[in-house]
Amino acid sequence: MSTSAHRRARTVGLTALAALALTVPLGVTAAAAAPTDPPVTNLAHLDFLLDEATPPADVEGHSTYRQSEEPALVMPWTYADARDGGTFERVGGGPLDPETGYWGQGAYNADDITRAAVVYTRHWELTGDDDSRDKAYELLRSVAYFQTTDGPDAGNVVLWMQPDGTFNPSPEPVELPDPSDSGPSYWLARTLWALGEGYAAFEDEDPAFAAFLDERFDLSLGALNRQVLSTYGAWTVSDGKRVPTWLVTNGADASAEAVLGLAARVEASPDRAASKALRQLATGIAAMSDGSAREWPYDAVLPWAESPAIWHAWGSQMPAALAAASVVLKDRSIARPAIADAATFTPTLLTAGGPGNGWNPSPVDRVQIAYGADSRVQSLLGVAKATGSDGFEGLAAMQAAWFFGANHAGQRMYDPATGVTYDGLQPDGTVNRNSGAESTIHGLLTALALDANPDVKRHAVALTEVTDREGLAWIEAEDAVRTTGDISTPDAWTGESSWSGDKLTLSRGESAVFDVGAAASDRWVEPVVWSEVGERTSSTWTTERTRLGSLHLTGPRQGISPTPGAMHPHTLQKEMSRSSDELRVVSARGDLQLDGVLLRPFVSRLVLEGQAGSRSELVHSAARSPQRVTVGAGELAVYDDRGREVRVKKDRTGAVIIPAGGFAIVER
Repeated sequence: MSTSAHRRARTVGLTALAALALTVPLGVTAAAAAPTDPPVTNLAHLDFLLDEATPPADVEGHSTYRQSEEPALVMPWTYADARDGGTFERVGGGPLDPETGYWGQGAYNADDITRAAVVYTRHWELTGDDDSRDKAYELLRSVAYFQTTDGPDAGNVVLWMQPDGTFNPSPEPVELPDPSDSGPSYWLARTLWALGEGYAAFEDEDPAFAAFLDERFDLSLGALNRQVLSTYGAWTVSDGKRVPTWLVTNGADASAEAVLGLAARVEASPDRAASKALRQLATGIAAMSDGSAREWPYDAVLPWAESPAIWHAWGSQMPAALAAASVVLKDRSIARPAIADAATFTPTLLTAGGPGNGWNPSPVDRVQIAYGADSRVQSLLGVAKATGSDGFEGLAAMQAAWFFGANHAGQRMYDPATGVTYDGLQPDGTVNRNSGAESTIHGLLTALALDANPDVKRHAVALTEVTDREGLAWIEAEDAVRTTGDISTPDAWTGESSWSGDKLTLSRGESAVFDVGAAASDRWVEPVVWSEVGERTSSTWTTERTRLGSLHLTGPRQGISPTPGAMHPHTLQKEMSRSSDELRVVSARGDLQLDGVLLRPFVSRLVLEGQAGSRSELVHSAARSPQRVTVGAGELAVYDDRGREVRVKKDRTGAVIIPAGGFAIVER
């Protein structure tokens, strides 16, 4: 379950058969039910989290399928705290009142119920397992019960329920919207996701139940149309950027999870209203693509329209959603931002350290969770299916290896023997050994994707350690070796971005010098600057012997962003030589408020190794021109900046030419 802060915080090409795979977006179909390798999906821990509750009779506005005959609901507890001996205790959210047995939030929540339903549905579709079919049925009944069925909030969803089946529509800490069924939300989007995939799975198996799911899908689709898509085609401004108004909670992240359900529903059976909503919502997500191969955020699809300054790994299924929509709607243009994200941003992310919780915009929140890692795996595999590119499958295997030890702690985050996925990985390598519903669900979604894609799985499970990594580097402003400016400590969260620590303010004529060290390749230099609305600043940036360029900035119009002013990286005009180690800045106008400097190498690299000599090497180019790079031994494939394979061979020295903005993967 994401916290309140996290809430904002089978064939190549677009063929009919590829579209069929979108019944379950990762190709989890009955035809794939007999992989040659042992499965990695183990539902035991998620089974352990499941419990029953019987709501009070006749709760106004809430009902479900066969409720009078089957009054109990099946749902996963929100959290599971680690106890001695490798055991877990199921717990709810918020403090427990020992007298009532109620939690500040609740025991069960719609976010996790919907996603657990997706897990069991996909497992049933992949394996034909009757137990998973039954659990999918029960969880989908619970999903429907959380919907409000009438009144002005019809189609919206209550978030929290206590252990006895009583709703808690206004929990502590407060969720937005409050009450939780009073407006569009993540849980509305995830309800569409679960109901869409559920309908597709049960359409032939149990037509009566599928018809019920479709009615409830239409109920939430009505809420989506009324509260979100009613402004389709209208644009607004956020920190000077043109952004769409028709995203769920202004989020491409939340909207992406609704799109996954819409795509499954439309693929299963043509539906004009769902198709229209799918295209409209996907169009809004696609509009959140930003940057370029050499400018932040490096072609990423950003998650939140209210802040063009942040990207986070958790919930980052925007490329997966766009890929699914492009296949179902047979429109290649919808996939273009997803392809750019997969080919440019994701290699940057992998070589920089992996799926961090927050690039705000500096990559300073380096906590990593299963939700983030899985979102990247789903997106890469979705784009691979939409394009037929083996390159994106190779990247997916390297990202999925995070679950099996190829992370900065060298620790397994998902255990196929138990089905446990740990709750988080701290920057210092400490593992949070709790295993709540959200982590468990997303670990299993990756496991299911691997079982459905055996070639990807074989690589992913064999890669268990990071042996080399060179990528995006971060220099704190306060680490200047010399400065005539002022160092101060601002409040970390601005309302739409984060200071990484202290800030350095340089007034006119003041300067700072940074020791950034030499590097293996030339680098782009990207100062991260806070600009006040309407304020003009100018600064000049040099090395010990070269002028890199000037920044002439005017603070952008605020628009819908929560705070006046904006934090943003700005790429200098000229690259910094690999041999230079000193970076100097002089303020020429106004007060330059500097958070730090991003250094992005022309060539970044990630090497993963593991069992029986297995090895995968990723080399990525951020340069404007082809780069000659030495790579290790193994099977080589080189791709351009759209993920298309190009014919390139290593020379006798082991060097290869990487296209501008392209990447190479070497496997053995």
